[in-house]
Amino acid sequence: MGKVSVLLFAAAAEAAGQCRLDFEIGAGIDAAKVLDLVVARCPGAGDILRQSALAVNERYATPATPVRSGDVVAIIPPVSGG
Repeated sequence: MGKVSVLLFAAAAEAAGQCRLDFEIGAGIDAAKVLDLVVARCPGAGDILRQSALAVNERYATPATPVRSGDVVAIIPPVSGG
């Protein structure tokens, strides 16, 4: 068991109502599973979270990227502008 921190930015943080979450994780977890944990804790934010990019330890990640104890996962929502 270990701990992972999740940082939420912009619209993802607004939808979730917080900008940081911490989770206890087991071995063999990936970024997709961490995202599932966030959605479970913040179900009203699920739509924006599922559209967001992921990063692990400040590097963009795929859903299959492994996550280990002590890692920081960032959820970065899409940006729109004009």
